[in-house]
Amino acid sequence: MLPIVAIGLVAAHGAVASLHSNNLAYLSPSRRHPTLAVPASHLAIRAADELYTPDELEFTHGVASGDPLADSVIIWTRLAPSLNNTASDTVPEGVVPIYDHPEADQPSEKSACVEFRIASDEKLTDIVDKGTAYTTSDVDYTIKFEAAGLKSFTTYYYQFNVCNSAKTSIVGRTKTVPSKDAKVEKNIKLAVYSCSNYPEGYFNAYGNPVSKDSVDYVLHLGDYIYEYKGDSSIRNPEPDRETYDLYDYRKRIATYRTDQDLLASHQKFPWIPVWDDHEVADNSWREGSVDSDGEVFAKRKQAAVRAYFEWMPIRQVEMDDSLRIWRSFSLGTLADLMMLDTRQYSRDLTVLGGFAGIGGNSAEVEKLVNLDNRTIMGFNQEAWFYDQLSQSSNRGAAWRLVGQQVVFSHMTFGFFTTEGFNRDQWDGYLANRRRVFSHLYDNQINNTIIMSGDSHASWVSDLAWVTGDEGDRPYDKNTGDGAIGVELAGSAVSSTSPIGNVLPNLLTNLASAWLVNKNDELQWQDLYFRGYYEMDIGYDSLTATFFGIPDVKTRNTKEDIIATFVVINGENKLARNPTVGGGTAKSGSLKNGKVST
Repeated sequence: MLPIVAIGLVAAHGAVASLHSNNLAYLSPSRRHPTLAVPASHLAIRAADELYTPDELEFTHGVASGDPLADSVIIWTRLAPSLNNTASDTVPEGVVPIYDHPEADQPSEKSACVEFRIASDEKLTDIVDKGTAYTTSDVDYTIKFEAAGLKSFTTYYYQFNVCNSAKTSIVGRTKTVPSKDAKVEKNIKLAVYSCSNYPEGYFNAYGNPVSKDSVDYVLHLGDYIYEYKGDSSIRNPEPDRETYDLYDYRKRIATYRTDQDLLASHQKFPWIPVWDDHEVADNSWREGSVDSDGEVFAKRKQAAVRAYFEWMPIRQVEMDDSLRIWRSFSLGTLADLMMLDTRQYSRDLTVLGGFAGIGGNSAEVEKLVNLDNRTIMGFNQEAWFYDQLSQSSNRGAAWRLVGQQVVFSHMTFGFFTTEGFNRDQWDGYLANRRRVFSHLYDNQINNTIIMSGDSHASWVSDLAWVTGDEGDRPYDKNTGDGAIGVELAGSAVSSTSPIGNVLPNLLTNLASAWLVNKNDELQWQDLYFRGYYEMDIGYDSLTATFFGIPDVKTRNTKEDIIATFVVINGENKLARNPTVGGGTAKSGSLKNGKVST
């Protein structure tokens, strides 16, 4: 621990500024952009700060880890004044809220001193790294360290404590990934989530892999929070309004982090998350959202991004622009994981209001969907993505895993047209999807698994170029021949399905059967269950098991396996045995198979 004498000595400007700089939250998400991180000059001013005493502080929101590499991992906690134990009640210096909050005080002029230690054993006796940093109201009292010097594919335990004190956080568990060129000796297991809406139910899906201890890492594909004002009989988040400024987004994330199962998942597993739209605003795109645009939206996005990077255990990606979250991870020679941003980075205009081509600005978007220069991800990210796919294939990694937000495969209702019914998905960005398919097919990049969220429903498809617009390749919906990979799109943690929350399972299964019949590449679909899926990844095959949560209105551990799918290395399609998934599922509709409820 930092000795009392040392605490007195570090009152020199440089030493204290350094201890603030040790906290990676001050870099979030980009030191190059003063509106998105605390300026270094401000940290020097903090040299005169007083320190909170241990009795004044509490670890308010557990611990978390994320963005694991082979030799390091990000670890996170929040150490805040005891009366401030849900979220920062201050508006940091230099932040101008869109509207004033009477409950927002002036920033505190005190700092909290925190240490971490990480060890190879749960009792924290074999220490492999440790460090000290300060935190303040400038970063909502959050703390992020990079624990370094770790061994690859190894489990570690970590804990934080108030400097010169026995006051400690709970102990967290984390795990590094295999070295890039290493052969992975045992299968890697992932839990994949999206769309966790606090007022719409409890986050039981997060807790079940904790109880089972069934995965190595957690992927979250976006909508970790929702910006709406709560109006629920189950539970409602703070603040009691829609989120617009930094205070709001911090308070909202803090409320979500009071869910016991979310806390447990962060404590036990390292996370690799990306955002979707609701981390900022509904159906957000490059320049606006459903209910904000212009300067209001720009400030709103800055506030949301800053709060997200403060609270999430992720790395600060080097960037020349302000919103890069897309990044990649190598899991030995077993897989390369690419986490994309198809929402906030540089998405062209999307549907704002309306549904299935009716209402809102649907008519305007319909005129744009097939433009050659239309993009859902921005051209910088797109070039990076193709390069990552090619590098992964060329180095011989067994699998290419792509985590992204919205359903990639073409989906139609098939009434009078084959046009896509949701232009907010890749069906609204046809040229961009053609470019992705072209890169995969032309370069013979095999074993690509696209993981999607956002839709609050489950969709499992062969990754086949049968989009109906142009460039289609031969594909057999019964055998899967002609596909180039697989798409696994999971349901929501708690966010309700457009029809699954009002119709019984029998009727939602009929709707799923219609969709499966009208879409050749769609092999299984379910509209009823909330839930998640787990992936068991080996060199010979990859297995995806979909879990349905029957009740999110109460906190419980109930879940059902509602479908299982296998992808064989080199086949680039869902395995048939003799039909997809062995011929049975427990909900939804399975092409050429049965549903036994």
